[in-house]
Amino acid sequence: MTYTRWTKLSLALTTAITLAATGGNAAAQATGVKKKGPPPIVAPKAAQPFLWENATVYFVLTDRFNNAFTGNDLAYGRQKDAAPLRGFMGGDLAGLINKINDGYFDALGVNAIWLTPPVEQIHAGTDEGTGKSYGFHGYWARDFTAVDANLGTENDFRNFVEAAHARGIRVILDVVMNHTGPVTPIDPVWPQDWVRTDPTCTYKDAKTTIDCTLVKNLPDIRTDSDAEVELPPQLVEKWRREGRYTQQMRELDEFFAKTGYPRAPRYYLMKWHADWIRKFGVDGFRADTVKHVEPKVWKELRTVADAAYEDWKQANPDKKLGDKFYMTAEVYNYDIAHGQTHDLGGGTIANYYQQGFDSLINFGLVRDANKDYEALFSSYSNILHGGALQGYSVLNYIDSHDYEPPFDAARKRPFESATKLLLAPGAAQIYYGDETARKLDIADATGDAKLRSFMNWDELAQNTQRDGYKVGDVYTHWSKLGQFRRAHVAVGAGVHQQLQAQPYIFKRTYDKDGLRDQVVVALDLPIDKASAIKVHGVFANGQKVRDYYSGKTAVVRAGSVNFGTRNPIVLIGQAD
Repeated sequence: MTYTRWTKLSLALTTAITLAATGGNAAAQATGVKKKGPPPIVAPKAAQPFLWENATVYFVLTDRFNNAFTGNDLAYGRQKDAAPLRGFMGGDLAGLINKINDGYFDALGVNAIWLTPPVEQIHAGTDEGTGKSYGFHGYWARDFTAVDANLGTENDFRNFVEAAHARGIRVILDVVMNHTGPVTPIDPVWPQDWVRTDPTCTYKDAKTTIDCTLVKNLPDIRTDSDAEVELPPQLVEKWRREGRYTQQMRELDEFFAKTGYPRAPRYYLMKWHADWIRKFGVDGFRADTVKHVEPKVWKELRTVADAAYEDWKQANPDKKLGDKFYMTAEVYNYDIAHGQTHDLGGGTIANYYQQGFDSLINFGLVRDANKDYEALFSSYSNILHGGALQGYSVLNYIDSHDYEPPFDAARKRPFESATKLLLAPGAAQIYYGDETARKLDIADATGDAKLRSFMNWDELAQNTQRDGYKVGDVYTHWSKLGQFRRAHVAVGAGVHQQLQAQPYIFKRTYDKDGLRDQVVVALDLPIDKASAIKVHGVFANGQKVRDYYSGKTAVVRAGSVNFGTRNPIVLIGQAD
């Protein structure tokens, strides 16, 4: 679809749905200045129950999203001396809560938020060869049991989970079993019986992918060891200073007594990760660097996580959103075409689906999005329904925080990006700012830092124009597709079938466990006239249906429906 066709639709798009509010309530209270911006969107309730196979997951680097309080922007003596986009920028949990309460995620149809690890990071910065960097991203843990003060407090995290749950939004916690944070003059290395500091991985086979450090100066946790170890002395000293030592030791004693696990490094970490479930009620894990840890470890983590989720549900029967804990895996370079297997090299094939994961992140869509709609949609559906991934799912994405190149690094195809991601069979991961065409090619940054700029709230508020489109129109398009996904489980979880090649029309059908849902989608329609869409028996004559793109309803007559619109896209589901 050409940019010109989208430009002609700008007025219709922007009036169909209000732009989300910018800024945050807490930020306004903190500064005493009321921030300007349009009112929040009140989104309709989902018409169907939640399925992880159809989830719309919003992946956010908390530090880069929304800053509610400037007082915690530089905790632990951190400085503003990092290389471009490699230091803390102030985003916090309170800012995330404000956006939840403003209805920003509701408007996008988001029903799960995945946030990078909120755990306390190393305090200093370090140079990995790209300039001084800090652990703003959450993957450089210093203490897995504490919230990093740059992001807020433990109470902020609790409020975040409760705010999300109040909106029917699940929370996915990013967890790291592979490594601690880098070593700095004020962040000492953990004991040798906890971590290895060499060799550096060469990724030739399983051994050179697992029994090694991902990069230089990133200590690798000895997840292969069953030897019992004492706590790192720096943790003991820290917990005593904070008045938490007795409580932490009591909980560890109870955990090891109950499970019978040896006090080996990986079981400490499993206990610490599971505490975020047991204490706060997080709904799922996104496991980091999965291929760099022994496969069996993930099955063990799943066992511990499931037990913690059961404990939380029993303690909070009125707060649960679901009955089953969810786990998805980052297996670097996994492609949906691989099915259930992933080649580690040297003749070693791993099946991570059999190690406790419900889905794997699909790196393949970044490339597959260059295919035409039918080639993309039918191939994914065939794999997920009756193919190698029958009974499992994938989490699709078009760009992320550490994978280059993205599908549309220059943000010249933001409408196509949304259509292909949000209509592809499987769960969908929106990377923060996809919906606002946040720039991914920041000139003064290097490497993955280019992908991690601060959320472009100003551009959304001002409806900035670039490359033939307006940012507000991009957001509107993503919102309409997201609302459609949230209302109809068939979009991501249903079986795909093409109904017509030109204009392109397809249906999706979900019929399982007593739940039946059907949708019809038409793409690349002419915009010089209203189109009659053949629904091919999916909806009966006389049935009232809704176009989730225009918001209009119509009645099926003679096997077709005409909403009287001139949009290039129609999203049809049964009307309420």
